[in-house]
Amino acid sequence: MTERQLSLEEIRGARDRLARVTYLSPCAYSETISQMAGGRASFKLENLQMTGSFKERGAANKLLSLSNDERARGVVTASAGNHGLAVAFHARRLGIRATIVMPEWAPLIKVTSARRDGAEVILAGGDYDEAAREAQRICRERGAVFVHPFDDPLVIAGQGTIGLELLEQQPDLEAVIVPVGGGGLIGGLAMAVKESSPNVRVVGVQAKNVAAMHASLAAGRIETLPPAPTIADGIAVRQVGSLTFPLVRRYVDEIVTVSEEEIANAILLLLEIEKTVVEGAGATTLAALLNRDLRLKGKRVVLILSGGNIDVNVISQIIEKGLVKDGRRVRLTVLLQDRPGALARLTTLVAAARANILEIEHHRAFAHAEIGETEVELTLETSGRDQIRQIIETLSNSGYKVREGS
Repeated sequence: MTERQLSLEEIRGARDRLARVTYLSPCAYSETISQMAGGRASFKLENLQMTGSFKERGAANKLLSLSNDERARGVVTASAGNHGLAVAFHARRLGIRATIVMPEWAPLIKVTSARRDGAEVILAGGDYDEAAREAQRICRERGAVFVHPFDDPLVIAGQGTIGLELLEQQPDLEAVIVPVGGGGLIGGLAMAVKESSPNVRVVGVQAKNVAAMHASLAAGRIETLPPAPTIADGIAVRQVGSLTFPLVRRYVDEIVTVSEEEIANAILLLLEIEKTVVEGAGATTLAALLNRDLRLKGKRVVLILSGGNIDVNVISQIIEKGLVKDGRRVRLTVLLQDRPGALARLTTLVAAARANILEIEHHRAFAHAEIGETEVELTLETSGRDQIRQIIETLSNSGYKVREGS
């Protein structure tokens, strides 16, 4: 199957097919993000799909297109999580047996959700690519139909329906920013947008740790990257598709990468500002808009929030680290005399500086303190870096030795 065999008409056909089985996700304007980015920014909320991601579209389009014989044989797929959830959900609706192979580190929320929809979930391999090899083996063994998460024309056409919706929801659209893993989403979306409105700028975003499409475009051929960790697990694909690569080369204007810290900060911003839960892959678009020069100042831009299936433990860690980075949480180590009333005097000074003490620990035997002194670690909730500087100055002027950090 070549690039020429995927057409705009196929994407339109997919939209008709999906009209009754997927959700027309909102495209919501954000005043705050617009001000931060210097343009007019809206979010396409694919995290609100029934299984929490855009993968619904491609999976449903593929399954609805199977013959009766293919449905009877069952389907097998490999997925970092979201595609597997979508296949499990729609396979159950259609009465098709589904087997999902996920990497061993797949988020628990995605594993349990797929099993809840009746799929057989097999954990194999350290990343998507290793899971895909096992899925192909199982597929051959059982004679089942393999549902590729991104390198299948029916899957690409399903993802491309987002592009058609964007052009209707935002008729004055000037740019769209899209997460990129294997390339199915951006390939289909970019084709749908560019074939209809060629002046719309399409920008793809990858996690810097696993940027296979970025590397392949630079090399002029499909490259395979070594395994690497990333919180954007939904787009941690080491080798892009043979169908998606030429689509991206033809229709996408630019691919950029973002760091793990930038992704984490974007997740936190979406929680705080937009009240929206987004996983790492989906947050890459906001990370790129705020941290890269995409030449979109003053433009009408839509960011694809591709999914919201994030582990609550990961959210907790991101919140903690984000608060520290923003100066809203700090740990101070203070030396004071080991005598009655010394701690009370210290906490009184901290309270007077209007900081909230979250934790307090004494260290004697293992402290960097002389006999007669004690070391106290204070974890404080503050309003930002200015207040932290004020607290340190107040304590230092009161005779305490203070250092920030552990």
